[in-house]
Amino acid sequence: MKFEVIQKSGGSRARLGRLFTPHGVVETPCFMPVGTSATVKAIFPKDLEEEGIKLILANAYHLLFRPGISVIKEFGGLHQFMGWDGAILTDSGGFQVFSLSPFCKIFPEGVRFKSPVDGSILMLTPERAIHAQMELGSDIVMSLDHCPPWPSKEKDLLEATRRTIQWAKRGKETWMQQQEKVFSNPSAPYSLFGIIQGGTDEKLRLYCSEELMKIGFDGYAIGGLSVGEPHEESLAVVETVSSFLDEKAPKYVMGMGQPWQIIQMVDLGIDLFDCVLPTRLARHGSAYVEEGIIHIKNARFRKDGSPLDSRCSCYACRKFSRGYIHHLLKSKEILGIMLLSMHNLLFYNRLMKEIRSFLAHGQWLDFLARWKDKKLTK
Repeated sequence: MKFEVIQKSGGSRARLGRLFTPHGVVETPCFMPVGTSATVKAIFPKDLEEEGIKLILANAYHLLFRPGISVIKEFGGLHQFMGWDGAILTDSGGFQVFSLSPFCKIFPEGVRFKSPVDGSILMLTPERAIHAQMELGSDIVMSLDHCPPWPSKEKDLLEATRRTIQWAKRGKETWMQQQEKVFSNPSAPYSLFGIIQGGTDEKLRLYCSEELMKIGFDGYAIGGLSVGEPHEESLAVVETVSSFLDEKAPKYVMGMGQPWQIIQMVDLGIDLFDCVLPTRLARHGSAYVEEGIIHIKNARFRKDGSPLDSRCSCYACRKFSRGYIHHLLKSKEILGIMLLSMHNLLFYNRLMKEIRSFLAHGQWLDFLARWKDKKLTK
């Protein structure tokens, strides 16, 4: 067993679950901190562990370029390399087709990337993407997909969707062929997820979902969102796809991660989330609090002796004032970014714990109503 649904909410698609991995059980719904280059920016792994975070995300595309899969293998795999004992999900590089489009060219066999670091060339095929992640020892491996921009012409969207399906088939074949050769314990619950594309075209999304379920994956991710489309259209895609997918498999929305978005998507039956926002906003001097987002660099916080959030028990809130963190940020001291990064990630982790608790006690609709009353928006 790789995933089980423990409890469903009446009057909602929200659900409580468990995801089984070679590095432990992950309770869902779950938010994954993003550690793109084998590190969650400005965070010690021990701090994540102490807060009960069980699953993080890394990116195989970036690790292929630097330091290289062969280097990481010499350290015993990605977990040993980065000193992380929990589970790791690795993305395949499909999003970089969108985000690094000036540095890549797409072919039927794969994507040719030119490194923005040193100009070296990488031909990333579905087979190579899967094999690289398996060699890293990833607990959850993602198929290579083609993430199109928004908006896209209809023919381009259809082509990207068909290519995603074909690449998923090829990646699944590699997965089946290589498990005995690559994994030290192939009977452990490693997982392969397919990624659903199709832009905001709901018919294409359903077509892609159906074809991926025919191939058969351990879980299904909804990719290609948060690329410029209106939030209402993103949410409509999530609702359509989530209601169509196999209820026995975990569902993952990639890259959408504002707190109010997570709550809306949990209500639609989504189990897994990731987003760079908690640490990215921290690096720009912003903190998540119960009421929304505050910008600590603003002058009004210069003499503020209160904690970031009086309801938070993180180290930053227990020990330091808004005024002190304002000073650190203005002085460009790295501690300021570290404190905000940890606070923001713990805000997310506390939110997910609260979501799971309300689901476990059959009170999800009460929790949902409370957040709707806050009218949190972008």
